[in-house]
Amino acid sequence: MTYAWCRWREAAESALYGDEGFYRRPEGPAGHFRTSVHASPLFATAVARLLAATAGELGTDSVDLVDVGAGRGELVTGVLAALRDGSLAPGLTVRAYAVEIAPRPPGLDPAVEWCAELPRGTRGLLFANEWLDNVPTEIAEADADGVARYVLVRSDGTERLGDPVTGADARWLSHWWPLSGPGDRAEIGGPRDEAWAAAVASLDSGTAVAVDYAHVRAARPPFGTLTGFREGREVKPVPDGGCDLTSHVALDACAAAAGGTAELLDQRTALRELGVSGERPPLARASADPVGYVRALASAGEAAELTARGGLGDFGWLRQRVTDRDDGQGRRFTDREEG
Repeated sequence: MTYAWCRWREAAESALYGDEGFYRRPEGPAGHFRTSVHASPLFATAVARLLAATAGELGTDSVDLVDVGAGRGELVTGVLAALRDGSLAPGLTVRAYAVEIAPRPPGLDPAVEWCAELPRGTRGLLFANEWLDNVPTEIAEADADGVARYVLVRSDGTERLGDPVTGADARWLSHWWPLSGPGDRAEIGGPRDEAWAAAVASLDSGTAVAVDYAHVRAARPPFGTLTGFREGREVKPVPDGGCDLTSHVALDACAAAAGGTAELLDQRTALRELGVSGERPPLARASADPVGYVRALASAGEAAELTARGGLGDFGWLRQRVTDRDDGQGRRFTDREEG
């Protein structure tokens, strides 16, 4: 794909999701980078526990699971596998949805509904693992006079500054990521705010979770975080369809856009709450139960990777509650709509 100068959002949209885009490729994201889902089945088991807890909060034994940015169905498959023997959530019935623009992968459990768009009216858990970082944004950079300008790009990755940032983009920058001086860059997160608010709004009740590389207003990186990934390596971000294009997410802005009750925490904390710990098994078990010890040791190693400082454990988790109530006339509404 080739094009003349354009803003980064348009370029990335075409490079990732166009007819020849990166996310249309048959190997899928797993062919180029490793997420927590691919690192260990413990991650899917933790999500299964969260799904079961959500069902308990809703007081139901029939619950929806919506996997947003589902890749090739790895997470939803892992969650269903973790629940299959009934030990985590006896009697729980799950209606599973995988939301992804790519075609349905062969061999996926027929019980999983493959969707190009978010299903509406679901009750349960909506889980978006490394989805928002691939929602394209505009890139802004402060010029020599400190004026925030849109960054323009060509398909070979060459950049130059364009017009000053105006309107809603300027307001977003001013509130969420003010540029300090010449050369400072930012990813303008309005499209991600809108995408997350729409995802949360698709739930009638339950919990929505976004997991991603993240930062908050008090600690924005001065030069932005836009980068590329191809075949397991970080590469120059070039919008030609040959690599992933990603940047960290302003999860605090996403939380504010969706409204309701939100909680921000790191993956290390979130997974430990869901029973994933990197603690090694006691050495005494090695002689009493050598096979069990080896399995427990391997599990501890996987858990340590998922919760490691400086690695996957530093990912941000945004947990957003959606509760439904009745207005006294039989109409149910959510805490997003009240008032």
